[in-house]
Amino acid sequence: MGMDVIETEDELRALIGLPNGAALRKERPKLHELDRQWLAASPFCLIATADARGACDVSPKGDPPGFTVVLDDATIAIPERPGNKRADGFRNILANPHVGLLYFIPGRSDTLRVNGRARLVRDAPFFDDMIVKGHRPMLAIVVQIEEIFHHCAKAFMRSHLWKPETWQPDSVVPRPVIAQTLERPRDSLDELERYYGAEYAAKLYR
Repeated sequence: MGMDVIETEDELRALIGLPNGAALRKERPKLHELDRQWLAASPFCLIATADARGACDVSPKGDPPGFTVVLDDATIAIPERPGNKRADGFRNILANPHVGLLYFIPGRSDTLRVNGRARLVRDAPFFDDMIVKGHRPMLAIVVQIEEIFHHCAKAFMRSHLWKPETWQPDSVVPRPVIAQTLERPRDSLDELERYYGAEYAAKLYR
């Protein structure tokens, strides 16, 4: 296909250069008060996992701001809510505990990155702090932090992610059409439109 493939770190560094001192020094092994403030304000994160063979998955997690519970200076916990039960990330964690998390605050172009080792916990006293609309999570991901740092805004600025005037939600067919085409061909479009409407929203916590 005519691709000039990079195969070594030396080749990579020759192309992109070396990070500056601030970028190298910003990794920390424990939460700072500013990190705690970020977690308290964040309603959404992405969790990256990989299985024992290295096959990867990224899963979104979202709840009201502060859904991630800080257990101590190096440990956080993320509740699990009702979903599709595929458990891709959970199965990966059982095989390979290394995880990467990216925390967002809507409207902010910088992010908080966390790398560490995860465990799946069936129950613990802190689950009481994770109750939303009467729903107590059936499990939580507990992450022992190994690296934490704030990430710059350039990707969000380039993408105009938070600028509503650039949003084009109708540039792709609606979710019911995607579901019928790729996942649920036996269901009618009317059924799927009802399912992904008020019925779907009613099941966020059950």
